[in-house]
Amino acid sequence: MKMPVIAVSVLALGGLLHTPAQATGTADDGPVGIGVIGSGLKVREVRITLDGWKAGAKARVSEWNSTEYVRSVRGWKAMSSKEFRGHKFETAIWKINKNVPHGHRICAEVAGYEERMPCVTIKR
Repeated sequence: MKMPVIAVSVLALGGLLHTPAQATGTADDGPVGIGVIGSGLKVREVRITLDGWKAGAKARVSEWNSTEYVRSVRGWKAMSSKEFRGHKFETAIWKINKNVPHGHRICAEVAGYEERMPCVTIKR
């Protein structure tokens, strides 16, 4: 497992690129990870992580319908360096508090890692 467990919201990335969820789930794609917290179709919070410390790392949250880009949910944001039990990583957290249509995906985008985009599929 590449990502640490983050206390409070327990972000354990399970190694799946697209994970079905009820507005809650995790996914990772190489060094980039995403955790979505919510209930029903309402997404309350999104957390994006990046393995290692990378000065100037930026991330954003996007919404996709199958393979089509829908919109930017939250724009680019500087990531913060953290360390948990000896594991170094970057993280960014957004409050969303919005409903997402059934079957759409919430995805993590990290600048410089365009080929990596883990997503969580929102399901009823």
